[in-house]
Amino acid sequence: MTHTPAITRPPRATIEALKAIGAATVAGTLGHMGIRNPHMQGPVSWNPGKSIVGPALTLQFMPKREDLYDEGEYADPEKQLHRHVLYHVEEGDVVVVDARADMSSGVFGDMMSTYFKGRGGAGIIIDGCMRDFPNVRKLDLPVWLRGWTPNFHTQTGLMPFAVNVPVACGGVTVMPGDIIVADDDGAVVVPVALASEVIAKAREHHDWEDFSREKLMAGAPLQRYYPLHPDAQEEYEAWRKLNPR
Repeated sequence: MTHTPAITRPPRATIEALKAIGAATVAGTLGHMGIRNPHMQGPVSWNPGKSIVGPALTLQFMPKREDLYDEGEYADPEKQLHRHVLYHVEEGDVVVVDARADMSSGVFGDMMSTYFKGRGGAGIIIDGCMRDFPNVRKLDLPVWLRGWTPNFHTQTGLMPFAVNVPVACGGVTVMPGDIIVADDDGAVVVPVALASEVIAKAREHHDWEDFSREKLMAGAPLQRYYPLHPDAQEEYEAWRKLNPR
């Protein structure tokens, strides 16, 4: 079992810039940049209206092998590797879990979630399930999951295997320290090296969409304003001067 604790967190300005953009625009921008599908499919928001942006701490589960992992839930708490990813949480972090899309193992529950929120964690993304839904809901903690189960994390066929290693979550490779952008549209992975380019391209896209939205609401032709036709570029530039960022 592997435990690599450290991640490199991006500058706060990068996080704030991505917060202003949103998952759909970020995903579309990455798509135009050649990242075919950055959307973690399967986990969905259980807190409508919540959005988060933060660096990823990762947790990997593997199919259980009893010769490697036969601990009960509380037999030796510190051998429960899923706890250790939470020990590294700093304010604004996002825990991303490869739980193999398993629908029978609750990766975290009420107490672990309370600890995570107490450390300032932004949210949790799990390609699988959590437990203790009524109590977790009271925490108002943003989570993106496949669902809920009454079972604890190793009760069925999974074992926690590695912390802060590359994982696959919802069909997407997530590297420790990648930036997660998640809202009602879903959870998207932004490679750190591409973050500045994503922000620059997405801001431009966001601006002309605001302009086009105004025009379309006024009944203007779709052909001219979405996507923005070159013939409307001069009109858009004039609008930008009157509506600076």
